Amino acid sequence: MAPPRNVVKIAVQMRDAIPQLIRLDQAKPLAAVLKEVCDAWSLVHSERYALQFADGHRKYITENNRTEIKNGSILCLSTAPDLEAERLLGGLQCGSRERRRETLQHLVLLAPDMTFAQEVISRDGLQRLGTIIEDGDDLGELLALALRAFLELMEHGMVSWETLSIPFVRKVVCYVNMNLMDASVQPLALRLLESVTLSSPALGQLVKSEVPLDRLLVHLQVMNQQLQTKAMALLTALLQGASSTERKHMLDYLWQRNLRQFIYKNIIHSAAPLGDEMAHHLYVLQALMLGLLEPRMRTPLDPYSQEQREQLQALRQAAFDPEGESLGTGLSADRRRSLCAREFRKLGFSNSNPAQDLERVPPGLLALDNMLYFSRHAPSAYSRFVLENSSREDKHECPFARSSIQLTVLLCELLHIGEPCSETAQDFSPMFFSQDQSFHELFCVSIQLLNKTWKEMRATQEDFDKVMQVVREQLARTLALKPSSLELFRTKVNALPYGEVLRLRQTERLHQEGTLAPPILELREKLKPELMGLIRQQRLLRLCEGTLFRKISSRRRQTSCGSAACPLTTRCCSMGTWRRVPAHPPLRAYLSSVRMGQGSGSATCSPQTMSQDHLGPSDQPSLLPAVPVADIKALLTGKDCPHVREKGSGKQNKDLYELAFSVSYDHGEEEAYLNFIAPSKREFHLWTDGLSALLGSPMGSEQTRLDLEQLLTMETKLRLLELENVPIPEQPPPIPPPPTNFNFCYDCSIPEP
Repeated sequence: MAPPRNVVKIAVQMRDAIPQLIRLDQAKPLAAVLKEVCDAWSLVHSERYALQFADGHRKYITENNRTEIKNGSILCLSTAPDLEAERLLGGLQCGSRERRRETLQHLVLLAPDMTFAQEVISRDGLQRLGTIIEDGDDLGELLALALRAFLELMEHGMVSWETLSIPFVRKVVCYVNMNLMDASVQPLALRLLESVTLSSPALGQLVKSEVPLDRLLVHLQVMNQQLQTKAMALLTALLQGASSTERKHMLDYLWQRNLRQFIYKNIIHSAAPLGDEMAHHLYVLQALMLGLLEPRMRTPLDPYSQEQREQLQALRQAAFDPEGESLGTGLSADRRRSLCAREFRKLGFSNSNPAQDLERVPPGLLALDNMLYFSRHAPSAYSRFVLENSSREDKHECPFARSSIQLTVLLCELLHIGEPCSETAQDFSPMFFSQDQSFHELFCVSIQLLNKTWKEMRATQEDFDKVMQVVREQLARTLALKPSSLELFRTKVNALPYGEVLRLRQTERLHQEGTLAPPILELREKLKPELMGLIRQQRLLRLCEGTLFRKISSRRRQTSCGSAACPLTTRCCSMGTWRRVPAHPPLRAYLSSVRMGQGSGSATCSPQTMSQDHLGPSDQPSLLPAVPVADIKALLTGKDCPHVREKGSGKQNKDLYELAFSVSYDHGEEEAYLNFIAPSKREFHLWTDGLSALLGSPMGSEQTRLDLEQLLTMETKLRLLELENVPIPEQPPPIPPPPTNFNFCYDCSIPEP
């Protein structure tokens, strides 16, 4: 019989005693359980004892956390937390260094437990530890243990960091600034100062004034990963507590001291793996770096600012300076204003007054900064972008200014500029530590990507939002790869064209629908032969229907169907049908001959029944002899066809290559050809597939792939209708072992008495 749900089977152990196996009733008070355990070992005063988990950090069992006890848990009987706290705090007053070291080690072991921490703090344990830290009698292991125990107790949040005294904080700062210090002390001191800086603005200012940035740079350059991590943590904490102006000055100073290069070479690309904590601090540092752009992003353009007007004119002149100078010389002010307005329109602004476009926040002045940076640092690419699109008249021009404004908004959203830092995120990009002005450089790559995607989509002004959605996806997918440099980002994002984005979307959609689950893929593989047979049948029926083929004359004029090997002046080609004849001859298939057109009309193409004795209908003498499929040697396509092999390489000939196919067959002792130019790409696929099916070759056209995918999708959905909203497992469930006997089987054929 199974035990009640509130009863768990556990083991309780004690030093120098035989462990007990008990059934713990969770409904029974914990004091009563302790009384029973103590009685079993003949221990009196059960209130002086407590239960702890035997593994981990030996958490005390209380009424609040007793539900964590599961079947098979191992507990140990130990001293009650209040008595243990009293004993350990008394040991801190002992004059023996060895006794104090053992006491601090035990204190560090028990400090993470909330119950024990409450007892220590209520007995002024933090003050006693603070005295040890401030005295600094021992700068080695004892100081490190005291700092660790202090930090563990403070992490519970029962005491505010703001209650710490200024002398205490200054003493910890001294440990950070010392040159010859134990390697285990400084990381703990940096960790304590980080918590102080983040929790208390007043004490944070004290830390900022007492800890120079150069000292943190020294700690960052030490090849000690733990010390580097804690120094980076304090640095980001100081930056977060500073104002925007102070933060900019601090980051400028750090960059002048080559901190960015050091982070990129010695931390990000270090031989040791990057820890999660360091990754988080690098994320925070990246967010603070990009956050310096927020004021420009939130500031609209001021139409009365002389500096901003000059920046707009510089942007216009960088693209149209030769034209502007030649047309503006000697013109009136009104005429020059009209020319400027027209050029701003060509530049891609929606209004003749560009200030109206840049009044939107975000991106505000940040968009203008990006455009100016692009025009000054990539002038050839900028001029090519603007002039190429401003001179187009087919409504496919890509507006530079409008694209730049929207792209700046997009980059701000992707990089979360202006948003508060996450407390746990680790999503930093090494690319932003690889060079200065990384955001503006990223914009230069992205605006050229936008122009490239615009051309690939053959977009118009009405498709602007669609293009931006594709560009967003291209940038987001590439940023998610975390490229280590801007050049690598450029390479990866340019390798993600519009067609690849569509393919990835389709694949993800199939994943969401469960179409790519292993059981579904197995079902699709089983359905393929049947559906390929259906497609093959459709292709052969299409051949029997016949198709009108146009002849391409030597002057490239479409007149009538023809063959290079057998010149014909006909207009219609047809495939003959194949089947078993009543006399049971072998399966035969024929290419029916081309029927001559009469007058100006074209003849119809009808299936002809062929047999061994009669290869063509006797009542239609205008038909040429049929070609048996057994005589066909090969199917040729494209440039391999004899009737287009000698043509030039012009665009018109390229179109012919894509629609040309030929059938080579034995004509006596010579090789003859039937040559075709399909009227459309679809007809080309249908005829080449049909001929391949007759010859026993695989049908590998794009149309076959599309038809097969459509049929597979429809057939799969039909078969899975009954499993709608039922999750399909990745792996089949395991087959249970057979029963030990089959006595439960019942023979229904035996009548009951």
